[in-house]
Amino acid sequence: MTREFDFAFEGRYRLPGMVFGIRPATARVVVTDDELLVRFGPWRLRTPLANVAGTQVTTGYSLVRTAGPAHLSLADRGVTFATNSRRGLCISFVEKVRAIEPTGLLRHPAATVTVADPEALAAALRH
Repeated sequence: MTREFDFAFEGRYRLPGMVFGIRPATARVVVTDDELLVRFGPWRLRTPLANVAGTQVTTGYSLVRTAGPAHLSLADRGVTFATNSRRGLCISFVEKVRAIEPTGLLRHPAATVTVADPEALAAALRH
């Protein structure tokens, strides 16, 4: 079974996102029977569900640190795909994943996605 999760777009995130090709039509999280797929404008993350170590709902993101393109955390090298400042889901991985640059040299231990229903996404990832 495939489940799709839309990103929750906050008004002030729309214009910075559009500059990078991020719109409701180009931003989505998909969970299949065996994979997690994230599309965020030109950026992609793909990993087996078996690689998902855990999830945590997070809140209160800084507009400056999250609006626009995918963002790299300098603290832990996680990647953030944000379309609002209110809340999202941080997904941690067993093995680091590629997402923010095409060569795969930079890999991420976690990804945050600001989907409309973080709890439903967390439940889908647990199954």
